[in-house]
This record gives sequence, structure tokens and C-alpha cells, in this order.
Amino acid sequence: MDTSTIQDSYKSIAAEAKGLFKDNGSRFIAHAYPVETEEEVKEIVASLKKEYYDARHHVYAYRLGYKGDKFRANDDGEPSGSSGRPVLGQIDSNNLSDILVVVIRYFGGIKLGIPGLIRAYKTSTADALANAEIVEKIASKRYKVTFGYMSMNSVMKVFKDMGLEQKNQKFDMECSLETNVRLSLVDSFLERMGDVEGCNIDEI
Repeated sequence: MDTSTIQDSYKSIAAEAKGLFKDNGSRFIAHAYPVETEEEVKEIVASLKKEYYDARHHVYAYRLGYKGDKFRANDDGEPSGSSGRPVLGQIDSNNLSDILVVVIRYFGGIKLGIPGLIRAYKTSTADALANAEIVEKIASKRYKVTFGYMSMNSVMKVFKDMGLEQKNQKFDMECSLETNVRLSLVDSFLERMGDVEGCNIDEI
């Protein structure tokens, strides 16, 4: 496999960030969060609905995974396409993944119309993302490597050559350790470890 074609890095945010937009008395409070699972999304949305229990709408959008292939936009009662989609659009225009943005709307008594809603949800989300620290994330696979004590030097050489971090090491007559390998290095890692006598590799 040509590892140069494997795209294993992507952008996300480092920590929660907030944004705000006001229009005709309505307030749009945007919260951006780094997330990795849909369970995290559900927990955060539920928590914000409790915190902002008196708000009219809790609109959200998320995109997950290094490929960004898990996503959703929820209008939460706003006119279809007026809110969740503009939030997701800002996530995508910044090329972000593993991110959730929730925009809480307090209604000000004056209807904004579809164009006004799109502008409000887009601008509040853009403000939150502008306040966020953007970080690069690396997609990886986790492996457990098991080997005999006599093979330790060979295993350690592979780890050193490839710059791999050792986790959960157990060194005895039978040794084991765990490591994360970025996707673009997986084939090379498996090939080199396969050359080590008595070495077993399991993806975990």
C-alpha cells in the first residue's frame, strides 16, 4: 500500500469555546466542544438543555472521526435548514472534526425570518470557533504487542526507529506493551514487528 495516500491528520479544537450573537432582542449563545463519540454529544446536549432550561431552542451540529463521516445537524424546532445546517456549515468551512457546536437561542419577541436565522446561527458559531484553539489530531490504531524476553531488543529497536510511545509495559519471561500507531505507519509497523521472532500483535 502507498502510505503517502493515507490521510491520518485532521483538525479539531483543544477545549470548549463560546460565541455570542444578538439580533432584535434574540440572543444566540454558541458553545463548541471537542468530542469523539455520539454518547458525548448526547450528554453535553442534555446538560445544556438543563442549564439553559428557559431558552427557546437548543440547536446543534457535530462531525466526528478523522474522515468526518459521522455528522448531524438538528434544528430543534426552528424552520428546517435555518439553523442546524448553518452551524454544520461553519464546522465544515473550518475543516474541523471531532467537534460539537450547540447554539442556545433566547427569543427576543421579534421573528427574524429564515435569512435572519441563518445569519444568526452562522455568526454565533463562527464567533465560538474564532475563540477556539485549533489543534491537529492524528488518527491511529492501538496495538498490544506480546513477545518473549529474548526478543526485547528487536522490539525496542522497532519502537525507537518509529518513535512509538510505550504504554502498559510488562517485562518478565513473557513481555507485553501497548502503543498507538498512526494510520500512515500501520503497514510498516506490522511488517517490521512480523519479522521479530515469537512476537504477537493484537489490535485493541
